[in-house]
Amino acid sequence: MQALRRIPLWLQIAVALVLGLCLGSISKTIGIEAKILGDAFIHMIKMTIVPLIFPLIILGIAQIKSTGSLGRLSLKAIIYFEIVTTLIIVMSLLLANIVNLGVGADLSGGNMKALEGLEANKIDFREFILHIIPSNIFVAFSEGNILAIVYFGVFFGLALRSLKGKAKPIEDVLDSLSKVMFKVLDYVIKFSPLGVFGSIAYSMATYGFEKLSTLIDLILVTYAGLAIVLLIIFPIIARIYRIRYWELINEIKDLLLIAFTTRSSESVFAPLTARLEGYGVKNSVVSFVLPLGYSFNLDGGMVYMAPAILFLANAYDIHLSVFDQVHIILLLILLTKGVASVPSGVIVVLTSVSVIIGLPMEGIALLMAVDFIMDMARTATNVVGNALATVVIAKSEGMFHKKEIIVAEQEKIKSS
Repeated sequence: MQALRRIPLWLQIAVALVLGLCLGSISKTIGIEAKILGDAFIHMIKMTIVPLIFPLIILGIAQIKSTGSLGRLSLKAIIYFEIVTTLIIVMSLLLANIVNLGVGADLSGGNMKALEGLEANKIDFREFILHIIPSNIFVAFSEGNILAIVYFGVFFGLALRSLKGKAKPIEDVLDSLSKVMFKVLDYVIKFSPLGVFGSIAYSMATYGFEKLSTLIDLILVTYAGLAIVLLIIFPIIARIYRIRYWELINEIKDLLLIAFTTRSSESVFAPLTARLEGYGVKNSVVSFVLPLGYSFNLDGGMVYMAPAILFLANAYDIHLSVFDQVHIILLLILLTKGVASVPSGVIVVLTSVSVIIGLPMEGIALLMAVDFIMDMARTATNVVGNALATVVIAKSEGMFHKKEIIVAEQEKIKSS
């Protein structure tokens, strides 16, 4: 056990990934049963989200100097999300056009049963808005509705700040709760290799690579687009804001492995909050911007959706003019907002756009057979995008202080 503790967490996760792949390939029966390990880990992570995020939101809002600062923070975040996601959609669509993605592809064999039930998950903007405003905050807590918790937390934080010293006992309780939950989270993260092992074994045993050859072009274009985002677009953004991009990646590399293998960005939401604070982002920014990013800033998903639509259109010999493709870009910009709250959100968006432009549903059903391969990289890219967005907004607001500076200040205090 002592030797195991000395192995870095990211290396433990990488080994678990390889072992999971081996188990899923060797025995489908055992691989499918291993899913319980992945589900148990995700449940453990989810149990920490609400009791950690709720006090952090309140304390973060209470520390913001004015309501004007809060409004500016929100506006900056939303504008940033819109600009970056639109840029990514346009880039991925251009990439798909350059390689004539989908021309000559055989899309026979789509299983329509895979789409059953998705019609119930329609994107309803009226319901989405009302979903943000909780009619019962305890129901929002039980459902883990992050946006509703943020909404209530903003009002709670503003009320706490207006009372100043009169509500100090509540502030102390919330501060103590957040510290306890960070410790709980530290315990939970130690189980991540087991969760990764179970999730990847299940994915390999369930899906395999039977459909890989049919959709290899779409997979390659998606991964190429994700590589452009991670290696070119994000580093350029980081350079503009004087952020050490690779240092940030190194700070969260084990969380990226967890997100990649579990295909759940929620599985790293709480630990990502802790990492960004430790990296030097002020609590008031992390606790407000990160939840917004999780709902509005799906950078990885944006890379996939436009090429997938063009792939289906070309495979079915449906010509999409420049005007049609501009229409698709506008639809994706509109429909992907808040999609994180919709089960199977990416597929729901693809289905909605396909219906609007007249694409057969059989193609969507076939895409689902290999979606897990692309979903792993999409999820990890979403995590990087939201981490970078949080640091960008913090830098623009002067609420980012390098961890080295913080440590140096603490050492000074101790020595004095």
